[in-house]
Amino acid sequence: MKLPFKKALVTGGAGFIGSHLVEALVSAGCQVTVLDNLSSGNAANLKHLEGKFSFYQEDIREAKALHAAAEKCDVVFHLAAVVSVPLTIENPVDAAAVNEMGSLLVLDAARKQQVKRVVFSSSCAIYGDDPRLPKHEGMHPKPMSPYAVQKLAAEYYTSVFYNLYGIETAVLRYFNVYGPRQDPSSPYSGVISIFMTKALLNEAAVIYGDGNQSRDFIYVADVVKANLLAATAKNASGQVMNIGSGRGVRINKLWQTICALSGRSLDPRYTNKRPGDIVESVAGIERAKELLDFECEVSFEKGIELTFEWYRKNQRSEVG
Repeated sequence: MKLPFKKALVTGGAGFIGSHLVEALVSAGCQVTVLDNLSSGNAANLKHLEGKFSFYQEDIREAKALHAAAEKCDVVFHLAAVVSVPLTIENPVDAAAVNEMGSLLVLDAARKQQVKRVVFSSSCAIYGDDPRLPKHEGMHPKPMSPYAVQKLAAEYYTSVFYNLYGIETAVLRYFNVYGPRQDPSSPYSGVISIFMTKALLNEAAVIYGDGNQSRDFIYVADVVKANLLAATAKNASGQVMNIGSGRGVRINKLWQTICALSGRSLDPRYTNKRPGDIVESVAGIERAKELLDFECEVSFEKGIELTFEWYRKNQRSEVG
């Protein structure tokens, strides 16, 4: 994709999604700055791009570093966050300091550095357990966790900065993103990366609840594409858009699919449902189609296959 902007800041750029975005921006010839405190991101995610971007190992709450990183940028992609729902439940105040105040500081730095557009990574968690499907942007938010509240608060700030200061903002509500580089070692990681690691180790996966809950899984390359479109599309300014596949997959089915790829047959281990978890989640993506001309290019089946091959290659030494 040819980009109409020259310089971009990616907060959280050493993370799972952020590193893929940095890679795409560099490939497109964009001058890229990354700001990441490496609390959950990993410098190894960007090792193959060494020398091709500027890096600030700083927290988004460090205003001075943030302003320096945003200087002369045309676009800020704000992905830095405490991304774990369970972690925000355990430490709601600490998480809010990053997800709410940190986001406000990013927006303020963009305002003072005269950045044209900010693309904010939000979450489908703000819909909560509303039984209506698919989830659409006009639904009344029903946050069930501190994480969801914090993302919603940051969304409101983007709206205020758009209306009050004239900064172009675009909010992307991600559904369940998966793909290479997602860290399976954390108990708060994405279910796909955890399941794949378990299958490769010939161990049973733990499923919270009965496994009949559904998730809308979207491959990371499609999320990167959505970010680039949101940074460039005229109609995206001031808008909130779902970014998902529009298809629900049940967790039991996910485990069966991954077991089939691994060539193993393993029954999962079921345990109690986690607080804050939602039952049904499928994205309505009509607004993203209309405003961004966005559609997923990678099917669930193809994405799972690509991701599994990456985990197989990168964990060969661990699993023998």
